[in-house]
Amino acid sequence: MKLSTPNFPAPADAEDRKAIRPVICYPPETLPSPDLDRLTRLRDTSVKTAEVTAAPRDASCIDVPAGAFFRITSVEAAQVGDLNLWNKHDLTERFYSGKTRALHGTHLSTGDRMWSSFPNMRPMATITADTLDWYGFDAFGGSVHDVIGTRCDPYTGRLLSGDDYHYCCHSNLTRALAQHCDLPLHEAETHVHDVLNVFMCTGFTRDTGQYFMKASPVRPGDYLEFHAEIDLIVGLSACPGGDCSSKHSSDTAACYPLLIEVFDPGEVARQSHVQPSVSAYDRSHGA
Repeated sequence: MKLSTPNFPAPADAEDRKAIRPVICYPPETLPSPDLDRLTRLRDTSVKTAEVTAAPRDASCIDVPAGAFFRITSVEAAQVGDLNLWNKHDLTERFYSGKTRALHGTHLSTGDRMWSSFPNMRPMATITADTLDWYGFDAFGGSVHDVIGTRCDPYTGRLLSGDDYHYCCHSNLTRALAQHCDLPLHEAETHVHDVLNVFMCTGFTRDTGQYFMKASPVRPGDYLEFHAEIDLIVGLSACPGGDCSSKHSSDTAACYPLLIEVFDPGEVARQSHVQPSVSAYDRSHGA
């Protein structure tokens, strides 16, 4: 955090320097826009083919083929989830939350894409429907579906409390990926990454710039839906924080399951889907 009382005096033109208007670092206008009308029509003809439930304080994985849709739904009560995405054929290509944040902002909604890690850097999934899009940003600067939080984990928990807690989202996703891919835990853990915090309501405090959470506005039946751009493994943890109104990484919050469903538009539609190309950068790095 910035000091409440600076150690060094402000220059005479401090206010002028602070008044300089910001510039968007990564203007997204040159990015190709998804054809949401076409995707909506395709989704309307899709048939549910699979589902899996992430139990409270646990995680599950499911395969989603390129060209299909998947939906995350709150089924019982307010509950947030931590989402990971992997290329089904190469776990080293995974969701890159930091670059997605740089391109689309701190909180995602319909039309935003989830980008993959270097060197591929391509869309892995496109958000096609968001029943919480009405929330926008509240008076505290909070909003839903953030790409600013990293995921609750046992290492930070140990650092702050001195205790070991095994049912945080990092550990949940590690166990789920290990089981889904038949990997040893230590290998699966290397592939678990920063998340999309589905349904979580977060922001930064205006005075100190600290990451905050507040009670999620999600209701039973609310969902976030995606179009899979490549063959995916989707991993979702039902966070031990429940609706994240008080604390996470503990057994004190009321927690509920989250449902992942897969919807198939049919083999013809999937075969006609053009998967995004990997980055065309030549990787010479100026050498």
